[in-house]
Amino acid sequence: MRYEGREALIVGLGQSGQAAARFLATRGASIAITDASSEAQIAPALAEIEDLRPTLYLGGHPDEAFEQCDLIVPSPGVAWNMPQLEAARAHGVPVMGELELAAPELRGRVIGITGSNGKTTTTALAGHILSEAGFKTVVAGNIGTPVLSIVDDSEEEQRTVLELSSFQLEAMRTFRCHVAACLNVTPDHLDRHGKFDCYAAAKRRIFDAQRPEDAAVLNADDPTCRAWGAVVSSRVRWFSRRRAAEPGVWAAEGLIYRDGVPVSDCNLPIPGAHNLENALAATAVCSLAGATDAHIERGLHSFQAVEHRLELVRRLHEVDYYNDSKATNVDAALKAIESFERGLWIILGGRDKNSDYTVLAEPLAGRVREALLVGEAAEKIRAQLAGRTPLRDCGTLDEAVQFARKHAAPGDTVLLSPACASFDQFQSYGHRGREFKRLVEELT
Repeated sequence: MRYEGREALIVGLGQSGQAAARFLATRGASIAITDASSEAQIAPALAEIEDLRPTLYLGGHPDEAFEQCDLIVPSPGVAWNMPQLEAARAHGVPVMGELELAAPELRGRVIGITGSNGKTTTTALAGHILSEAGFKTVVAGNIGTPVLSIVDDSEEEQRTVLELSSFQLEAMRTFRCHVAACLNVTPDHLDRHGKFDCYAAAKRRIFDAQRPEDAAVLNADDPTCRAWGAVVSSRVRWFSRRRAAEPGVWAAEGLIYRDGVPVSDCNLPIPGAHNLENALAATAVCSLAGATDAHIERGLHSFQAVEHRLELVRRLHEVDYYNDSKATNVDAALKAIESFERGLWIILGGRDKNSDYTVLAEPLAGRVREALLVGEAAEKIRAQLAGRTPLRDCGTLDEAVQFARKHAAPGDTVLLSPACASFDQFQSYGHRGREFKRLVEELT
């Protein structure tokens, strides 16, 4: 599609929206922006694109904004079935996500990674391994760098590793991943997608534009991923923490195997069984992208944990404090809980995403001293776990940290793994995690 002379409307001015505005403006489009926030609330973002001289529709999404354009680019956080977008489609106005804009112009081999949990760590780990292997490697997507901001500098020989969320994939039609991986599919974002089948369908789109010579990396231990192995059009490579998975990568007797050949031991610098799964997926992805077993082993052992993902913040008076703020759903919190044996003080709560917290009761039994409840979801969590898990209402993160400091004994662990979104009290999971770290660093 040619963009010169088009009237493009960007819906939502986050990082992706800013990148889309600049991408289209440099290709000759006129830019309009609509955002539900006020001018004061998004002043820093507006300053970033001031030179583009966009038309602004702020404080809501007026119909006028959508009537004046002939191309609409919604940011990933904007619901794909937003009424104004549905009306635009009905009138023949193209509605394109950021991946579709990037599809014709992004050069090099593209590795896409999705999943309900683990995708940020796996994306960062795969990028690290491929850099160790000597490839020009760019890591982008949901991990923080918008896809459209890397297009112009992309090269044919580079490896681009993209973390892709269900929000991004929902809008994907023609974007091709030469290697596409799905780590797991468990209920998440049901407040956006409505039901699990719709959420899973969005995840599955990562494979839709692949060709027979491309590769799909799937978790043999996940029932949804396992079912997809029979229907994707590309070559399937498996990974498994529980069994030999050929062709693919698996763990057995303390070693990581690729097609039966040992690649590395399982004594990795990132803790937890879930991180072993991430390492298995990264091993499969990177071998398909051209890394040797030696490069993979070196990368696995030199990688450092990603911020907000089971990140050790501090040891104080023989108590460890872990920041797992990225655990914004129940399954992610479950994996974090299973990384510890006993003496656990877990901080749960935030904004509910239509989640079922009862599944946490069994893994918490025998491990947790008390679950410290915060935020909007505290009442629902209490209702679902009462009588099965020791609970304490703390209200705020500050109060929970102070309570844990006062009562945790040497050898205990204080874990922020909320199982909820952050938007009740914080701007993002990153904001929540940084605040937790600040509170912990100030303890005496």
